Amino acid sequence: MNAPTLSCAEPLGQMLLRRGHVNEDQLRIALREQQQIHAPIGKLLVALGFISEATLRHALAEMLGRPCVDLEHTAIDADALRFVPHELAKRHRLLPLSFDATAKRLTLAIADVDDIVALDRVRVLLDHDVSLDLQLASETAIDHAIDQNYGHDLSIDGLLHEIDTGEVDANSLRFSVEDYRQPVVRLIDAVLGDAVKQRASDIHFEPEANFLRIRYRIDGTLRQIRALHHSHWPAMAVRLKVLAALDIAETRAPQDGRFSLSIGARPIDFRVAVQPTLHGENIVLRVLDRQKGIVTLDELGLHSEQRAQLEAMINRPEGLILLTGPTGSGKTTTLYSLLRQINSERVNIMTLEDPVEYPMAMVRQTSVGDASRLDFANGIRSLMRQDPDVILVGEIRDTDTAEMALRAAMTGHLVLTTLHSNSAIGAIPRLLDIGIRPDILAGNIVGIVAQRLLRRLCPHCRAPYVATAHERQRLALPDDAPAPTLHRATGCAQCGQHGYRGRLAIMEILPLNDTLDDLVAQRASTGDLRRTALAQGFRSLADDGRRRVLDGSTSLEELARVVDLGARR
Repeated sequence: MNAPTLSCAEPLGQMLLRRGHVNEDQLRIALREQQQIHAPIGKLLVALGFISEATLRHALAEMLGRPCVDLEHTAIDADALRFVPHELAKRHRLLPLSFDATAKRLTLAIADVDDIVALDRVRVLLDHDVSLDLQLASETAIDHAIDQNYGHDLSIDGLLHEIDTGEVDANSLRFSVEDYRQPVVRLIDAVLGDAVKQRASDIHFEPEANFLRIRYRIDGTLRQIRALHHSHWPAMAVRLKVLAALDIAETRAPQDGRFSLSIGARPIDFRVAVQPTLHGENIVLRVLDRQKGIVTLDELGLHSEQRAQLEAMINRPEGLILLTGPTGSGKTTTLYSLLRQINSERVNIMTLEDPVEYPMAMVRQTSVGDASRLDFANGIRSLMRQDPDVILVGEIRDTDTAEMALRAAMTGHLVLTTLHSNSAIGAIPRLLDIGIRPDILAGNIVGIVAQRLLRRLCPHCRAPYVATAHERQRLALPDDAPAPTLHRATGCAQCGQHGYRGRLAIMEILPLNDTLDDLVAQRASTGDLRRTALAQGFRSLADDGRRRVLDGSTSLEELARVVDLGARR
């Protein structure tokens, strides 16, 4: 976010220093950078990771005496958008928020309130009696909101016409001629930009005998977006492989790569997996949005009891914390949330990941795998010599990694890692099956968290109804309990007619205590462990999911899709 020209006596950097948002070393580094690239000090502090954009936004708002706005949680008036063309909004980073017809006032979010040129160009478009109400917002938030609210014109049909005929469709040239590139390049950019706009976590390019299917995974489910003629796919595949620095001549062996693009002024990482199939190379891209990958514990939507249990675990000085769940269940997001909660200058946090998905300030992150010639077990040995307080291990896959993680937990380190098992209690027999002795497990595991993701009902169109007798039974409600009001998905323009928008996590959290440790040491059965945990107040995934159904966050149908509601307690 650009720092406007300030008339205040106290410079912005000194204000942030006085308030404790930065220290003297951080301010000195930013000032040194400013001498070389002549950027606003606030923008540099954000780029260096010393403060957040929200902190900068609030500081500028206070200094200028203007309100600031959080565009992530602000409803944009579609009528207001008509006052400012998309190109003008994009060029000067401003966004109309609302228009008060009675007061003749247009509210604008803007990154620089002193951009006289931008404001003059907006005033030329307005009637003489319309006034402007300016609110501060970050550049990144404005760019993202512009893409979301003005729409992203894919012009895929125009691009395909250009590829087929070599003739430029004038309607497809939304931007200036200077932005003109090869049509295949623009086609791939358009699909990637659209996927990010629609919050897709994966993009599937799937060749069939006569056509190419493009699907997005949104909120955990696949949706077909387009079907193109198969003749378009070879050039598109080459473009994707070039972006990921893969061998374009190799079409018979799997390949993996990654690349980054700036979409809506946000850095987006894409992990690319190429798989030869009967009809050509199948390519799947994992979309990694750095800004959305690291969230706070508050944003996870935890129950107060769950949050207290997690905070108690991460405040332990040593031991092993396990997160379990299938691929795509949000384990990495939760791990990063836990790291963010304890991340400070007083703690040395080091990670081993395959690969590093989201960079974090002050955290020493290392990628493992074939490219680095380092595996998890050897990586933990190396990290132990780096004086860590907290170690994150991406995944326990074998006996060596499990033994080294436990050895680190036994020698005064807090270790966070993931494991593939169906439930929190099921992680114990899984570790035993890997080859870990029960006497080593007992006393060294702080807690185990199992997690799943449910689609969240769209708040704009969810429809209430009274639960039936069968639904009350599935919700494990007493027979004499009144029938609760549940909600079902319907569909509207806000959610793309799917009835769901976004996802939420449900968890079962198993803190290990002396009683459970004794059972683990004795190789107790899973049933005995479960009965003891339930007697101590353990809540299963199904229990947590039922809570989210009853509070209207999701539907019973969605819960049943993800969790077996008939499983034994």
